[in-house]
Amino acid sequence: MADEPGQPPAMTQQSLASQAPDLNGTAQSVTPFDVQGGTDKDGKPLAIDYNKLIIEFQTKLIDDELLARFERLTGRRPHRLMRRKIVFSHRDLDQILDRYEKKEPFFLYTGRGPSSDSMHIGHVIPFEFTKYLQEVFDVPLVIMLTDDEKYLFNPKLTIEDVQGFARKNTKDIIAVGFNPKKTFIFSDLDYMGGAFYHNVVKFSRTVTVNQSKGAFGHNDSSNIGIVQFPAIQSVAAFATSFPSIFGSNPSKSSQIPCLIPCAIDQDVYFRMTRDHAAQLKYPKPALIHCVFLPALQGASQKMSASKDHTSIYMSDDPGRIKNKVNRHAFSGGQDTREEHKRLGGRTELDVSFQYLKFFLEDDDELEEIRQGYESGELETGALKARCIKELQIFVKDFQERKAKVSDELVDEFLKPRKLDFPDLDEFLAREVEKPTESKAAKKKKEKVMGTGKPPSEAAVEKLAEETKKVGLD
Repeated sequence: MADEPGQPPAMTQQSLASQAPDLNGTAQSVTPFDVQGGTDKDGKPLAIDYNKLIIEFQTKLIDDELLARFERLTGRRPHRLMRRKIVFSHRDLDQILDRYEKKEPFFLYTGRGPSSDSMHIGHVIPFEFTKYLQEVFDVPLVIMLTDDEKYLFNPKLTIEDVQGFARKNTKDIIAVGFNPKKTFIFSDLDYMGGAFYHNVVKFSRTVTVNQSKGAFGHNDSSNIGIVQFPAIQSVAAFATSFPSIFGSNPSKSSQIPCLIPCAIDQDVYFRMTRDHAAQLKYPKPALIHCVFLPALQGASQKMSASKDHTSIYMSDDPGRIKNKVNRHAFSGGQDTREEHKRLGGRTELDVSFQYLKFFLEDDDELEEIRQGYESGELETGALKARCIKELQIFVKDFQERKAKVSDELVDEFLKPRKLDFPDLDEFLAREVEKPTESKAAKKKKEKVMGTGKPPSEAAVEKLAEETKKVGLD
């Protein structure tokens, strides 16, 4: 697949690069299926280098100027994840801000792969950020549950398993606090059909098997469902896939773009979407990327739901959270208390500090903790204790909200319906604007098709003379 300017290289190129011999160690690998930091020349794991990903994927950094414009237009302080560069990269966020400034409609789209009964804290953080964006922009949100993907990729799971996970994860997502009047959650296995499936088929026809292999590393042993799945994840970025929300007139709804908050490993899916959207006459989705919440064992890998010892689940009780952090959270402290006081701790490696960057709202307190730990005044035990307290509060508040989520509320979120979208009705009421034809295009068209005006007498006489010459009279 040819790389679009501003897009990441093909997945196979990344995989080959990550496997290439390196005299200084091994390269990192960031794909939808594998996230691993590199290693140094001594084999020690390295944190994921996100600046390198911006260069390799050719995305744009969310800089201070863009954050200032965001705050100026919305009147809201950027979320702590934006202030701390945890949400760090984007594609066309500036264009979404243009639409917001002009009061032109757009929507949010994100998702969850339901692979277990309970989500962990790393899953909830992006949803919390998405909720913030929904409140700031006052736009609808669609949330895809890729239960089909989990079934296709894991031969041990049954359809009943993934559907059960999807329903339970829906409760988790609702507990984040989304507005039911502005949020539609859907299971691929239950929702796909009608306009959505029409887009899946149309999109699938634009992508060759070789392009899919190049982007995702599929091979001849991959089942055909895996090969087609990217088309399913892609078309949720098109407003025409949701007629109950955006209306049944595709000439209008097809003009509405989306903004996708996601982790950087999902970018390759939407690179394909952006590559092929124009063929369907749909706008390219915009993206906003966040870094991974590191596993307890360190920043060289992300937290994984399939590895209990790396994760803190939203179902964990306070004692379990304390035990996991104390036993497993990688420390950036020195080997001895004396060395720690002399050299200070390394906050860039310390998992407890990294978790506080994600969860602690107070910037001043976070800076005080950073200075104390790096100076050696704050010891690892105290830092872990502060992290444990923050995580216990976050999980406890979540569990209390989840306890109030009824089956009836789940059904409401899962029901296709019209959402509250103030700018949409006005937009749909407008006449569809026809693109203005340039003078050059008009002249070229007239040369091929004529002007549509009756020919002059001189032109008729000239044509008659030419037909006589070739014997057509």
